[in-house]
Amino acid sequence: MKKLKNIPEFKSEKEEREFWAENDSSDFIDWNKSESVSFPKLKPSTKTISLRLPESLLNEIKLVAHKRDVPYQSLIKIILKERIDEELRNSA
Repeated sequence: MKKLKNIPEFKSEKEEREFWAENDSSDFIDWNKSESVSFPKLKPSTKTISLRLPESLLNEIKLVAHKRDVPYQSLIKIILKERIDEELRNSA
């Protein structure tokens, strides 16, 4: 069995990121003993974008969102996700 190295203490998150970018985690962690975990309440990272839409399209989106009782930006994300999933299924 391979002797594992001790994980150093880090002064900052940046220092830790740099360390793991340059080192193989298997030298420090026995991944055979690892367990799967899930974080169901963890929100994915988001990125703000600017999107230009015709006013008429935006008004239609807002109308549908109002009927579904969801914020219009959430509706846009839902529609995009459904369409992307469909595209990926069809291209497989």
